[in-house]
Amino acid sequence: MRYDRLRSVAGRVQTVVGDLASQGERAQAILSWRDPRGTAIFIFSLIWAVCLYITPFQVIAVLVGLYLLRHPRFRSKLPSVPVNFFKRLPSKADMLL
Repeated sequence: MRYDRLRSVAGRVQTVVGDLASQGERAQAILSWRDPRGTAIFIFSLIWAVCLYITPFQVIAVLVGLYLLRHPRFRSKLPSVPVNFFKRLPSKADMLL
């Protein structure tokens, strides 16, 4: 019984570590400029970050608050753009398939 329990826990740990490794490989794909669309989005995000750095915090807080408190009719059922972009980046496991 202990061996089976140890095997099941080790299997879950291996799955979690594999998922973390895939996320790390996707982050590396952004930094290694392998994906042209990812490169364009990264440069756009960098420019956007500079604009946010220049804008006062109160203005950003009001705009984010208005965006988050919008009516449910105007919300999208799709995942957010950053999450969708990051999940679409290739990892080494995806390249093996």
